[in-house]
Amino acid sequence: MEEHAVVSTEEWIDARKVLLSKEKEFSRAREQLAQERRDLPWEAVTKEYEFQGPDGTRTLHDLFEGRSQLTVYHFMFDPNGDEGCPHCSFWADHFDGSLPHLSARDVTLTAVSRAPLHKIADYKGRMDWSFPWVSSYESDFNYDFGASFASEAVADHTAVYNYGSTDPGMEDREGISVFYKNGAGNVFHTYSAYARGIDMVNGTYQFLDLVPKGRDEPPGDPQYWVRRHDEYGAG
Repeated sequence: MEEHAVVSTEEWIDARKVLLSKEKEFSRAREQLAQERRDLPWEAVTKEYEFQGPDGTRTLHDLFEGRSQLTVYHFMFDPNGDEGCPHCSFWADHFDGSLPHLSARDVTLTAVSRAPLHKIADYKGRMDWSFPWVSSYESDFNYDFGASFASEAVADHTAVYNYGSTDPGMEDREGISVFYKNGAGNVFHTYSAYARGIDMVNGTYQFLDLVPKGRDEPPGDPQYWVRRHDEYGAG
């Protein structure tokens, strides 16, 4: 960093224009990829799922909250633990500000975890979050949508994560799943992403990608620095 190239304003603008051309090319490619994502075929969701929320039992249909599009963040929260995953918490810190904008575009965002509701409520209060968050405790939902795995499958390396890996490393992993409900009330699964595929919704990472040090994460140990937002500076 201390020996980084320093040039005149004119040379800097020339270099910036070269990079701008590449950025525009990347933006066009990203927009095309987003269209291809929307063009994916859908799969019908015919299985009944139940969740526990602050107002009692809710179905997958209920999670839409009257809108036609639903985005679910699969939040890692071990039913036997008392705190949600610090890395999922890093992502969740970005949710509340998005809610009114998503609602205006016919989208509901909710988090789903296997932890029982009372643990979710306690942790949500500690983190001072307001986004919807329900429990899939004793439900197949997280398993069926590729974010949770039986302990035996994890141990035997037969659990499939992110459409290929057979070593998720633990019984819960991070992910996002998207659903659509048509006028007849039929629900369809339209998209899911896991691992690095969810980086696009992390605003902090987008800012870090702009600054000189970037994410500054060593290979093999990403997010070593991440803490719950009330733990930075703790001893």
